[in-house]
Amino acid sequence: MLEKIKLYASEINEAVATDQEEIESFRLKFIGKNNVINDLFEEFKLVPKELKKELGLELNKLKNQAQFKLKELSDSLSSTPSTAEMDVTLPGISGTEGSIHPISQTKSRIIEIFERQGFNVESGPEIDNDWNNFTALNFPKNHPARNMQDTYFVEREPDVLLRTHTSNVQIRLMSERKPPIRSIMPGRVYRNEVISARAHCFFHQVEGLAVGKNISFSDLKNTLYHFSKEMFGKSTQIRFRPSYFPFTEPSAEMDIRCFICGGVGCKICKHTGWVEIAGSGMVDPNVFENCKIDPSKYSGFAFGMGIERITMLKHQIDDLRLFSENDIRFLKQF
Repeated sequence: MLEKIKLYASEINEAVATDQEEIESFRLKFIGKNNVINDLFEEFKLVPKELKKELGLELNKLKNQAQFKLKELSDSLSSTPSTAEMDVTLPGISGTEGSIHPISQTKSRIIEIFERQGFNVESGPEIDNDWNNFTALNFPKNHPARNMQDTYFVEREPDVLLRTHTSNVQIRLMSERKPPIRSIMPGRVYRNEVISARAHCFFHQVEGLAVGKNISFSDLKNTLYHFSKEMFGKSTQIRFRPSYFPFTEPSAEMDIRCFICGGVGCKICKHTGWVEIAGSGMVDPNVFENCKIDPSKYSGFAFGMGIERITMLKHQIDDLRLFSENDIRFLKQF
């Protein structure tokens, strides 16, 4: 029996294959259901007890050798190009170059501008609880945003939802770190919106937070003013309007002159000539208290902006849906 094992081992070691038929022939003989190695294992049952250890080791080596050789033959054949199946006179096929998605380009540019102002980048979960997304941000219990018509809640988990803004990262930062804090939070958010040229059920935001001593509304205005000039150009017209947000007081919205219509009026600016690009304000003392920060000692500002809207203005795009439809005719322009 040992002689048979040595004979098969030598045959396996010297095996070569120039086509798939020869590989299949090798497989049937040494690996297939009725292979010769299985026959040896049947003979092994009749071997005297004192020889079983030695012959068993040799049989297992032979089996492993056959499996390794089959893989080696298959790999060598697949790596060898078959000139019989290709026409070398045909012209080459040029590859299509990809491009960075316009949303990713804008997000990178926003991060670059704020990093130069001393902000670091933070991230957080897209699925979070009610405390981080609403309650800690001073949303009252009867606020419309808490309704299923505005927010996606996780089934069977009434306290868990898809975040409606990246403000949940602000709460996590203020709860886990001591001031000073100076961070931006880019990310995807979800709202139960009717999909249109101006709105979508998911989109991207960048929010910012600065917490420290003696931070004022003037610091907020200068930060956003600098960002707008860097992003849209020094000639950009900007205005601030009083507004209301549960988590900031006082609050303001920042508009820029619509790039798409030049201020004449279009569906993107709702025919006003102005487009809101950011909501902002001074962090409400209640939010500080919810995060265990002393509002008598620290102050801060927060802001948030939609990346899609900034991209639309930057590239004069009039339909938000184009960003998520993956139409190569649109994407290859960037």
